[in-house]
This record gives sequence, structure tokens and C-alpha cells, in this order.
Amino acid sequence: MVDILNLALPYFGLIFVGFACGKVKALPESGLAWMNFFLLYVSLPALLFAIMSKTPFAELNNPPFLIATTLSTVAAFTLALVVGKVLGRLTLREATLAGLSGGYGNIGYMGPGLALAVLGTKAAAPTALIFCCDSIFLFTIVPLLIELSDRDHPSIVHAFGVVLKQIVLNPLIMSACFGAAVAALHIELPVALDRTIIFLQNAAAPTALFVLGVTVALRPFDRVPWEVPGVIAVKLLIHPLAAFGLMLAFGPFAQPWAATAVLMASLPPALNVFVIARQNDAWIESASVAVLLGTFASVVTLTSVMWAIQTGRLAFP
Repeated sequence: MVDILNLALPYFGLIFVGFACGKVKALPESGLAWMNFFLLYVSLPALLFAIMSKTPFAELNNPPFLIATTLSTVAAFTLALVVGKVLGRLTLREATLAGLSGGYGNIGYMGPGLALAVLGTKAAAPTALIFCCDSIFLFTIVPLLIELSDRDHPSIVHAFGVVLKQIVLNPLIMSACFGAAVAALHIELPVALDRTIIFLQNAAAPTALFVLGVTVALRPFDRVPWEVPGVIAVKLLIHPLAAFGLMLAFGPFAQPWAATAVLMASLPPALNVFVIARQNDAWIESASVAVLLGTFASVVTLTSVMWAIQTGRLAFP
């Protein structure tokens, strides 16, 4: 258990350091703009490109695994959306963001670093595939439902056009696709470029976790909306259970792959949930509370999953 805590606590420690700095130092939230830009457009894309480009392309061709992990995310998203509609009596736009909170884990900020720390380099390929598939699904269904909830949108064709543009221009998805292309074509990067990418990817996790802590600290926390505990339960309990069941149903998969799927599903709600809520001017306070409470609760749930993986109690045939 000490080894597990030594793996997990530095990640949560960076979040809490950022949280403490956000509470103690009265700096404007606008100061995070460049850090967020660096993460979204530079460092995290470099990390995903590096993972994909250095993974043999044959390992990336695993349709049953893609279907199983995506279905677990679809199930969590749908259930959280229903929870939002029933418990919170939310509109479709608000319930869509509640669904995003229940299905979209911190797969960008925490996922790659944590998976590689717990499971080693064999987790690189499944981590990248989960990120790509989850991102494509969620960044398709969420903008589509939000567009359809807007009575002013010109047509269904326009709604699909907006969704397609967001997918194509998403820097994280683009970087993963470029990495897969490099792996498929066996392209060797120049040494200087490769070292630059290494510098950038190494900055992703600490910067992202610190920014997550600061951002959560700056959010108002006056009350807990009725639907938030249910949404958090879906994300931290139902999502990993669904991933576990689907790994068994669609398997067998190698232990590192199946364990990575459960670990990634156990991650707390992503900071991007709040960012997207603010962009759409809906469910903003609830999104910030979900991220905050979900991150704190995952100290117990996520650490427990890591312990089960490391001790062999979470094993797959």
C-alpha cells in the first residue's frame, strides 16, 4: 500500500498545491490563460504524439478493445445525463454537461502519466487509444446535443458541421492521429525535434495538475446541486465497473490493456467539463463542484483501483 500511495500522492499532491496557491494568492483567473493554452495546444499534444508515434502500429489495431472501452464511456455518459434530468430536473443542454461530467475523466491531465507509472510502457498504446476514442465520441455527442438544444441553430446539417469542425481542429485528436501516422510509416524523427517533444511532454502532467488545482480553487462553492453526487458516483463507481464488465465480455485482453481500461475509467471528472460548461454558459457552478468533489473523492476510489491492480486483485483471464 505504501508503494501505491507513493505513486498516487504526487499526482494528488500537485493538485492540492495548486489548490492551496489558488486560495492563498489572490491572482486573477485570467493569468491561467497562457498555461491552459500551453497545455491544450503544446504540451499535451506533444505527450500524445510521443505515445502514439513510439507504439508499434500493429498494437493500435484492436477493434474489440476500442468498442469495449467506448461503450463503457457511452454507458457512463448516458446514465449521468439521465441522472441530471431526473435528480436535477435539468434542461437538455444542462443534462448534456452533466453527462459529460459522468463520462469524461481526466484522461488528458492525469491519465497518461498515471497509467505509465502504474502499469509501465505496456500501458502506452491502450492509453492513447482510449483517449482518442473517448475524445471523438464525447466531442461529437456533446456539441451535437448542445447544438440541437439551441433553437436558433440553422439546421441539423449546420449542427453536424459544427461538430465535425471541432473534431478535426481538436489539437489533442490531431496530435494522436499524426503520431499514429508516424508509427505506421516508421518515420524516424530528427534528434533535435525528438528531444524538444520530450521536454514538452514531460511538462504536461505537473503543469496540468497544478492548473487543475488552481482552477478548482478559484471556483465558487456555495452549495452542492442535487444531481452532482449522483453524477460523481457514475464517474467514479459505475464507469470503472462498466469498463471491467466490458473487458470480460469482449476479451480476453492482455492484463495491461484491460487494467489500463479500468484505471482510465476510474479517473475523476476532467477540468475540461468546467471549461466546456463555461463556453456554453450552462451548468457552470455545478460543473466546478463536480470537478472539485470528484477529484477529492477519487483520492480514495482511484487509489483503491491502483492498489487492486498492483496487488493482482484486479486480474483478467
